[in-house]
Amino acid sequence: MGNNIVQITVNQAKLSIVQGDITRQATDTIVNAANSGLMGGGGVDGAIHRAGGPAILEECKQIVARQGRLPTGQAVMTTGGNLKAKYVIHTVGPVWGGGGKDEAALLASAYRESLKLAAANKLASVSFPSISTGVYGYPVDQAARVALETIILFLRESVTTVKEVVMVLFDSRTFDVYSEALREMVGEEG
Repeated sequence: MGNNIVQITVNQAKLSIVQGDITRQATDTIVNAANSGLMGGGGVDGAIHRAGGPAILEECKQIVARQGRLPTGQAVMTTGGNLKAKYVIHTVGPVWGGGGKDEAALLASAYRESLKLAAANKLASVSFPSISTGVYGYPVDQAARVALETIILFLRESVTTVKEVVMVLFDSRTFDVYSEALREMVGEEG
């Protein structure tokens, strides 16, 4: 793992793709690919809860008690607990069902709602994992395009406090897929 990084500037904001561990990011908030029960779990979700400590789960429980399970494509925010990030935005990505069940729209919504929540709370920097591409089975190449298109559109169209978005990808294969997708998209706009 070198210091792999690909970045572009969109409307005075910086979008970066890095390989690394999202639980170590020092952005204002990191995004958790949560399940709708917000109870922690496997993958990124479990790692964030482990690194952040029990305060995150406590707040998640309060949110669920107040408003019920978090629907796919929506987002809520809690403390970052012991993380470097001050906050965690929890969002629920879609489970891949072949592509005919509105997965792309729901995945785009998960990124967009997370960014809106960061902006509403006047945060400047956000780190995302690759949402839905783990146990939820979303094909990485398709997920990368949805993620990057949604983030770029948000940064381009919104007057927002968000000035830095980082896609933090755990393994080199996922990093390569996202990097390639970004290069293609920038090339297409040419």
